[in-house]
Amino acid sequence: MSRHYIPIDCEFHDVLEATATRRQVATVHYLDEEGRPRAVDARIADLYAKDGIEYMQLDDGRVIRQDRIVSIDGAQRSAFERRMT
Repeated sequence: MSRHYIPIDCEFHDVLEATATRRQVATVHYLDEEGRPRAVDARIADLYAKDGIEYMQLDDGRVIRQDRIVSIDGAQRSAFERRMT
């Protein structure tokens, strides 16, 4: 699944930051490199950007592009997407 990076909504990024700050285990649903749905229970170790792409690193070493996150602890990324009018 090689596609152009689409920045996530700032409010959803705030949800990721709050989850990272709490340092609690969270359930993360995301799409892997081939676009297959995956889920993992882990802590967010870091949120960072590299070469214009935002990433989330989990405490198990897994790195997920933020635009591939579907939800974290039930907070759906799609609920934060702004609607064009």
